[in-house]
Amino acid sequence: MQLKLGLIGYPITHSLSPWIHRQFLDKTNSNGTYDLYEIKPEDFDVQIKEFLQSNLDGFNVTVPFKQKIIPYLDYLDRQADEIGAVNTVRKKNGKWVGYNTDGLGYVNSLQHHFPDFFKEKSKRIVILGAGGAARSIYFALNQFGFSTIDLANRTMERATSLLELKSEHTSTSILSIKETEEVVSHYDLVIQTTSVGMKPYPNNSIIQLDHVKQGSIFSDIVYQPIFTNFLQLAQQKGAQIHYGHTMLLYQAKLAFELWSNHKVPMEGLEDTLKNILEG
Repeated sequence: MQLKLGLIGYPITHSLSPWIHRQFLDKTNSNGTYDLYEIKPEDFDVQIKEFLQSNLDGFNVTVPFKQKIIPYLDYLDRQADEIGAVNTVRKKNGKWVGYNTDGLGYVNSLQHHFPDFFKEKSKRIVILGAGGAARSIYFALNQFGFSTIDLANRTMERATSLLELKSEHTSTSILSIKETEEVVSHYDLVIQTTSVGMKPYPNNSIIQLDHVKQGSIFSDIVYQPIFTNFLQLAQQKGAQIHYGHTMLLYQAKLAFELWSNHKVPMEGLEDTLKNILEG
C-alpha cells in the first residue's frame, strides 16, 4: 500500500512535518509520500474544494486553517468537535474525517518523560495562554482526571471560554499572568502554550519566575529555540523541564497511526530532531 499524505497551511515552507513522517514511514517499513501543499488564505475556499478531490489518504492541517477546514469535512471525531479545531484529516470509507491529535500528543509526550506524574491526580497544573494549543491541551488533561487545572492569560475573558471543556472532576480557576507569577510555586506542572520566547525574540519569557516549586515540571511548547528562556529560568530555579519538540513528534505519531494502522517506534527520534533544531 502506497500512502499519499501531506500538510496544508500557510506559510509552511520550513515545516518539519515531511522529515518527521518520512522517519515514520521508514520505521514502520511503509511506502508513501508526505508533501507540502501551501494555500494562501485568500485562495482557501476555492483550493480546498479541489484539494479534497485528490487521491490523498490523509493530511495534516496547520495555521491558519485548523478551524476553517471544518465545514469542508464530512465528519469530526469527538475530540476535534469539542475542541473546535482539526489538525489531522483522513479518508475513511470515501469520507473525510477530522481529528485533533495536538492535546493527546502533548499529554503522551509528557507521560513518556514523566510517567510518575500521572500516578497522583491531586497534582496542580496551570496552563499559560488560551489559544488553540492551550484549548487542546486543557481538553486532553481533563480526560486524565487531574483535580486542578488552572488557566492564566493576559485577557481573562479568552481563558474563561475554555471552561466549556472542563470535566466534572476538575477544578479550574482563571488567573491573570501577574497573579500567576505570585503563586507559580504552588504548581507541580506549568505549561507555556503561547508564542512568547519563539524566534526571533528568544530572550522573552511570558512570566517572571522568582519562586518555583523544587522538582516541579516546566513545559514549553515552543521548539525554536529548543531551550527557551522560560525553560532556562525554570531549570535554574530547580525545576525539571519538558521540551516543545516532543509535542510536535507525538501529535504527528498519533496522526500517522490513524492513517497507517501501524504503531510507530519512537526510539532515537527525539534526540535526532533535537539535534536538527539545535543546528
